[in-house]
Amino acid sequence: MGAFGYVVLDASGRQHRGTLEADSARQARQQLRDRGLVPLQVTESGTDSSVRGDSGRGSRTALATAELASFTRQLATLLQAALPLADALAAIAQQGTRPGVGALVTGLRGLVVEGRGLAAAMGFYPRAFAPMYRATVAAGEHSGRLDLVLARLADHAEATHRSQQKVRLALIYPALLLTVALLVVAGLLTWVVPDVVAVFADEGQQLPAATRALLALSNFVVGYGLWLLAGFVLAVLAARLALREPARRERMHRTLLGAPLAGRLITTAESARFAGTLSTLVSSGVPLVEALGIAAAVLSNLHLGRVVAEAAAQVREGASLRTALARSGCFPPMMIYMIASGETSGELERMLARVADSQRAELDERVATLLGLLEPAVLLFMGVVVFAIVVAILQPVFSLNQLI
Repeated sequence: MGAFGYVVLDASGRQHRGTLEADSARQARQQLRDRGLVPLQVTESGTDSSVRGDSGRGSRTALATAELASFTRQLATLLQAALPLADALAAIAQQGTRPGVGALVTGLRGLVVEGRGLAAAMGFYPRAFAPMYRATVAAGEHSGRLDLVLARLADHAEATHRSQQKVRLALIYPALLLTVALLVVAGLLTWVVPDVVAVFADEGQQLPAATRALLALSNFVVGYGLWLLAGFVLAVLAARLALREPARRERMHRTLLGAPLAGRLITTAESARFAGTLSTLVSSGVPLVEALGIAAAVLSNLHLGRVVAEAAAQVREGASLRTALARSGCFPPMMIYMIASGETSGELERMLARVADSQRAELDERVATLLGLLEPAVLLFMGVVVFAIVVAILQPVFSLNQLI
């Protein structure tokens, strides 16, 4: 049984979209007709179509962090209420906020009904469910406590979403302010400065040095502004193309870790992600070595990912996690100390959760401090630039008054 997306007309002529399960597109159309609907389009959207030999649109479906957190929380709640997995997925599919999510969940249900496990079904949606997520679900299925494991995953996804939302909301005002400042300066240099300065130039008056420099800058922006913008876009595209090579991208990531300000922020963010992921995996029953391999793949910094992968190899050979991570010197000392305490007391997963919470709190404080400094810095930059432009424009006026 597969998932099919449809476009139909109801009795009043209104168009509707949705998903349903059927053995074939013909059966899906018949189900729609039985409901009194007129099918306009019926297409297979479940990833189980990949088993039949085609790629399937569902395999390219992705979930935002908020959608993943909502799906996981709903599924955990329904399973804790003793609802069968297939019925829980059907209920969630009917509540999908967008057609792609409904089709994805319907496809999952179809695969589960066919006899596959939930983790195996999620493997057909690699863009929606990360390896860490699927490994945790597999551990929950193996232990028979899928509901509790999903609840932990929901906590982890919600904490990640909250951190992302804090940063995004905090960046809105400074980004908007900087954009307005750059547009104002560009407008002054492009339209205002040439017209004002031209009045004094036509009078044959010798312009002050500051005014001549401003006029030269204005002429440069007018004449080469579009070329500069095009060059900047090409440079960004070339950099992204060059960074597709893993070795080159890892060298850049290692360099960023040593940067005075960005390095500490990246280390704190990656430490929080690593500790939170490892805590979720270990508490769900995933072996430590396997959990370290998954956590290494979750990290966005390739250098730290390689460090964690090497630590996993050392742990496999018998070293403690504290020793393996401490040798790299990349992680905060407090994090290493708390991991050592967790290994000694036998409560590693709990200490990892505390590490993740402390690192997230530290990251929030640092981001809030930087953003608090960024807002006045942008205002100061805008004020200084506009003041310099105004002074350069008014200097010829003052010189003319002195001549008179």
